[in-house]
Amino acid sequence: MAGLEWAGLDRAEIVLRLRLIRSRRVGPVTFHRLVSEHGSVAAALAALPDIARAAGVDGYAVCPLEVAEHELTLGRLVGAQLLAHDGPGYPDAMRDLPDAPPLLWARGDVDLLSRPLVAMVGARNASSLGLRMARRLAETLGEAGQVVVSGLARGIDAEAHRAALATGTVAVMAGGVDVIYPEENAALLAEVAAKGCVVSEQPMGLVPQARHFPLRNRIIAGLSRAVVVVEAAARSGSLITAREALDMGREVMAVPGHPFDARAAGCNHLIRDGATLVRGTPDVLEALGLQSPRQGEEPEETVPVAATALPGPVPTLRPLGDVARLHGMILNRLGASPTAEDQLIRDLALPAGEVMPELVALELEGKIQRAPGGLLSRL
Repeated sequence: MAGLEWAGLDRAEIVLRLRLIRSRRVGPVTFHRLVSEHGSVAAALAALPDIARAAGVDGYAVCPLEVAEHELTLGRLVGAQLLAHDGPGYPDAMRDLPDAPPLLWARGDVDLLSRPLVAMVGARNASSLGLRMARRLAETLGEAGQVVVSGLARGIDAEAHRAALATGTVAVMAGGVDVIYPEENAALLAEVAAKGCVVSEQPMGLVPQARHFPLRNRIIAGLSRAVVVVEAAARSGSLITAREALDMGREVMAVPGHPFDARAAGCNHLIRDGATLVRGTPDVLEALGLQSPRQGEEPEETVPVAATALPGPVPTLRPLGDVARLHGMILNRLGASPTAEDQLIRDLALPAGEVMPELVALELEGKIQRAPGGLLSRL
């Protein structure tokens, strides 16, 4: 099987790894910790029921052998390849991340994952000028040797993929690499699989739910040297990608927009807090140290992202760095045992009005869980 060859492991080891990462309550961080503590995947898998029992989980069962075998069969049927964290073909940019996917499914040209990658994300309900900017950036970045990474969502993502098909593009899926989502991008998914590369850490056949998109966003950021946000509202998922990129030490860049356009609020906020302002591809390349402006050269035409001014006040947002620090403080104080929300706020010694919106954001990102009675726990 091609995927097993790419993983650089024999079939028995691949099956063990699939069973461990597909077992209940085992995510990438837990996977790596278990293997480190027990010395091997097989030993970690064998110890998992006892670990769960000690944590108060009765009747815990690891992922059955048949489930892992079925996933391998589905992968073979769609021509997907399996990339192991410690094997050939796995993106080097992601190997050192603490939550790096232990296994990645990939369809298409996996060699693209070893080339320079730049992510481009933005609004699903993009403006015509926003789409034009995304198209222009993707085309010219591709011509400059960069592979464009995005999430195959409607709007900015889809436009970036289309524009970069000829030069190289990678689509990171929130569900399985064999699942068409959204359905309107079915033809585009087929084109990216044929000319570019489609990747996902999720099982074959998985239809994405809301909690899967933040996980996808971290892979988009992890693959890339930089994340360029073209249009983003104040609470856009694109800002989650930007925050992940910031935490990973990646470059964060944004295209400015009209102050009264809600679709530009997130981008303007990023720029205010230190993101590189992008007028065109030369700005991106310069930030990456790949090109310096030449004396006497006219700057690339700036395409305003927002043409329509929307009425209403500009949202007041906290600096991105402050948000990241507050998220870290919240997550450090939460564990598997539930903590009362009011107690957490008292421990943080911060106004409830500052903490509560970020609790909602962390819940939407799938990092904390809310239980009845105002109890919070870390996932």
